[in-house]
Amino acid sequence: MKTYLTVASFAVAAAFAFPACAQAQQKVVPAQSEIAFTSKQMGVPVDGKFRKFDAQVAFDPKKPEAAKIGFTIDLASVTLGTAETEAEVAKPDWFNTKSFPQATFQSTTVKATGPGKFDVAGKLAIKGASHDVVVPVVLTQAGGNTTATGSFVIKRLDFKIGDGDWKDTSMVANDVTVKFKLALTGVGAF
Repeated sequence: MKTYLTVASFAVAAAFAFPACAQAQQKVVPAQSEIAFTSKQMGVPVDGKFRKFDAQVAFDPKKPEAAKIGFTIDLASVTLGTAETEAEVAKPDWFNTKSFPQATFQSTTVKATGPGKFDVAGKLAIKGASHDVVVPVVLTQAGGNTTATGSFVIKRLDFKIGDGDWKDTSMVANDVTVKFKLALTGVGAF
């Protein structure tokens, strides 16, 4: 259960990175989008997702340096497969959703790294801790649809996820991989 919480935190980070792929007036299509994470508990991968997130995106693929990307994730919307584990994640040692209901991301810079590829740098805040992250994002277009995908790793202990007895990384690994797929509308051709 504890691992799921850690993974969820990192998923939040991923979610924040996804909006980097949109242009002014872009919107994320939640029904076609996903923010997921994987952590390891005693060496075994544990997968989770966030059901509720929102983005504010202003992005022109031809002028990425002018992008403004913000993301908010409802930490209580985490799904880990069991109600018991999801209840555990809400507790103070993990997400402490009563005091910290949301994780946020705000971009500081966006750089093109190749055709349809961007590095989105910004501040990720979870559970009162804020750290710089860089999220690689790949954009693909088919018809009028744009999809932003990527993954990155965060350290759960940097965000105080898994406090107390759960700081021991032999039980729950410190690394959490955040993966995302965002369906976007309003993105210009690149």
